[in-house]
Amino acid sequence: MSPRIPLVDYLVIEGGEPHLESHECSGCGALYFDRRNACAKCGGREFGVRRLAREGTLRSFTIVHRAAPGVPVPYISALVDLAGGGVVQSNLVGVDPDPANVKLGMPVRLTTFTAGTDDEGTDAIAFGFESAS
Repeated sequence: MSPRIPLVDYLVIEGGEPHLESHECSGCGALYFDRRNACAKCGGREFGVRRLAREGTLRSFTIVHRAAPGVPVPYISALVDLAGGGVVQSNLVGVDPDPANVKLGMPVRLTTFTAGTDDEGTDAIAFGFESAS
């Protein structure tokens, strides 16, 4: 198996099922994927790490028809409400990019895929969401 690295810091691919992790404010429970010096909600300065659910529901989406050179279009950009808290923007994969195939509130689950491989053979692992129904 070739070496693998996650495309983003908050995707955990080692030690079991892939999942997302966020920084959680110890004061109010607000969740952030990026590092924070202070919570934007309560001003707290203490944070822990929280493992997020792999399942969620589709809150919003758009079908993208124009992208940077080399990015295949159309694709579905989605906003997902994760079970138990947290919101993440990602792509909806494995679903034909036609509005008739995408429904607000539809159940989705985290999936991972190889986004690319470098010259040394290391795979960059990305995440998206797929239909869970």
